[in-house]
Amino acid sequence: MPQFADVILPLPLASTFTYSIAPEDRERIAVGSRVTVPLGKSKHYTALVARLHDEEPTEYSVREISELLDDTPIVLPTQTKLWEWIARYYLCSMGEIFKAAVPQGLKGEFKPKTEQRIRLASYYKNPTALNLIQQSLSRAPRQKRLLATYLQLTKGGSEIARHTLLERAEVAPNICKELVDKGILECYEVEVGRLRNDVAPVVPENSLNEAQQRAFEQINESFTNKNVTLLHGVTSAGKTEVYIHLIKQAVERGEQVLYMLPEIALTKQIVERLRKVFGNRIGLYHSKFSDAERVEIWKKQLGDEPYDIILGVRSSIFLPFKRLGLVIVDEEHENSYKQQEPAPRYNARNAAIVLASLFGAKTLLGTATPAIDTYYNATTGKYGLVSLTRRYRSLQLPHIEVVDIQDLARRKRMTGPFSDPLVEAMSEALKEKKQIILFQNRRGYSPLLECRTCGWTPRCKHCDVSLTLHKSAGKLSCHYCGYTIPAPKICPNCEENNFVNLGYGTEKIEDDLQKIFPDARIARMDLDTTRTRTAYENIINDFQSGATDILIGTQMVSKGLDFDNVSVVGILNADTLLNYPDFRASERAFQIMAQVAGRA
Repeated sequence: MPQFADVILPLPLASTFTYSIAPEDRERIAVGSRVTVPLGKSKHYTALVARLHDEEPTEYSVREISELLDDTPIVLPTQTKLWEWIARYYLCSMGEIFKAAVPQGLKGEFKPKTEQRIRLASYYKNPTALNLIQQSLSRAPRQKRLLATYLQLTKGGSEIARHTLLERAEVAPNICKELVDKGILECYEVEVGRLRNDVAPVVPENSLNEAQQRAFEQINESFTNKNVTLLHGVTSAGKTEVYIHLIKQAVERGEQVLYMLPEIALTKQIVERLRKVFGNRIGLYHSKFSDAERVEIWKKQLGDEPYDIILGVRSSIFLPFKRLGLVIVDEEHENSYKQQEPAPRYNARNAAIVLASLFGAKTLLGTATPAIDTYYNATTGKYGLVSLTRRYRSLQLPHIEVVDIQDLARRKRMTGPFSDPLVEAMSEALKEKKQIILFQNRRGYSPLLECRTCGWTPRCKHCDVSLTLHKSAGKLSCHYCGYTIPAPKICPNCEENNFVNLGYGTEKIEDDLQKIFPDARIARMDLDTTRTRTAYENIINDFQSGATDILIGTQMVSKGLDFDNVSVVGILNADTLLNYPDFRASERAFQIMAQVAGRA
C-alpha cells in the first residue's frame, strides 16, 4: 500500500517533494492525479503526483497531503515522459513544465460554465390547469406574454434557456421571477460546455492532382522505414491538401492526429478547410482561448470521446493523447515554435518529434523553406525527404524585383518608405481590382522618437533600448519587457516640442499609405490589432472576401495564408532582416522573404 507521494509543484524547483497520504485516500490516489499540499508556513499549492511509494524520508518530518482532487489521472504517463525529456534537454525543472503545460484552471478552482433554464411546473402540464392560469394572468399582461412566448417556443412545455426566453418575449428578468415565485415556471441551472457541439456538415476531401498524389504516396512509402519525413514543397503547392489525405488515412485507422501551426492567425483558414472534411472530429487549442475553454478541451481529451484531430500552436504538444498516430508540423522552419519567455524554453517542433516517438507515431515536417538543420537531416538520411516542386494548378512562382532604395532616395524617387516601382505596381493592382500585401517586420508607428533640438530619445528604464511610438494609443512601449509610458508632448530634457519620428513601423506605413491611396481600404495585422481571437478572424475574413484592398503586416502575413486575388507583395526595408544580432539572420531573412513572396 503506498503511504507516500512524490509531487511536482508548479514552481522552479529542482526536485519533487514527498508528502504522506491520508489512509482514506490510499486506494484512490494515482500517479498523474492532482493534490493540494501545504508548503512553508501558510501556502498551499495544487501539485501533481509523480510517484507513489512506501519509503519514508529520514531527513525531515513529512507533512500530509491536504486534499486529493482527482479520482483519475489528469496527466498521462506519455505526457510525463515528454516533460522529463524537455526538462533534461532544455535544462529546466518539471515544475516549470507543469506550470506551462497544464491550464491554469486545473491548477486552481475551475468553474464549469452553467446556463439558467426555464421549464413549466409539472402541475401546469395539465391542459385545464394551464388554461385557468393563463386566464388568471389577464391583469398581468407581461407575465401572460412571457408564458405565451414560452409555450410557443417550446411547443407546449420543454425546457428553454432563460436568456432566450426573455429576449424573445421582450420582458425584464423580474417578470420571469414573478412567474417562478408563483410556481408556474421553474428555473434551474445546467452545466453547458464551452466547446462547439453543433453538427457540422462534411463533404468529401478534394482529389489530389498528379504531383500531390505522387507526394502522398512517397510520404507513405517513407514512413515505412523513417519516423520523420520532410515535405519540401514550394509556396502554394497544395501541401495542405496532402495533409488532409494523410489525416483522413490516420483517422480511418483509429488514430489521433496532432496538426501544428506556428501562428494563431493561420488557424482560421486551415480549420475551415478541415471542418469541411472532418466536421466536429477536430478541436482547436491555442492561447487566444480562455483558460476555461482550454480546461474543457483537456478534459475532453481525457474522456471517452476525445477529438480525433487537434489543430494547435506550440502549447498543443502538452495535451493528453491516448492513440496518437500522426504529427504534422506545418511551416516547420518557423521561429514561433520556440518558446522564449518564460521557462521552459523549448522548441515545439523538436518536442513534437519526441512526443510522436513515445507513441510510435510518424511525424511530417512541411515547409517551402526548411530550416538548415532539418534539411541536413533529410539529405543525410536521418529523415525521409519528399519534394513537391510544382505550384497547384501550375501557377507561376512570383517575379521578384529587387529595388535599391538608397539609390532612389538620392534621386528623390521615394514616396516616404515606398519606392516608385512599388507605388506603380500597387496603383496598377488597385486599378485591376487586385489585392496587395505589404510586409514590414516592425510594429508600432516609429521605432525611434528623437528631439531635434537636443537629441534626447526615450529609453526603457529596464532594458535600456529605445521605446517604440504607438501613435494611435498615444504611448511609448518597450517591445522586450512591455514597459509603457505616455508619449511626451514636450522634451523632458530641453522642454521644446520639436520631435521627429525616425524609422517606420506598420502603423506609420498604414498612415502614409492612406495619403497615397485615399480611396483604398487598408487593414493592419500585427500584435497590436490582433489581441483577441475575433480580431484575427475579422481581418482575415475581410481580406479574403475582398472587403480590404491592402493588408499591411508583420511576420503574421508571411505564414501560409492563402488568398486568391493577391497580385503584389511588397517587402519594405528587406536589408533590416539581414542585420538582426542572430547567427541565423540570413537564413531567416531568406525564409521570410520566400514565404511572404509566395502569397502572390
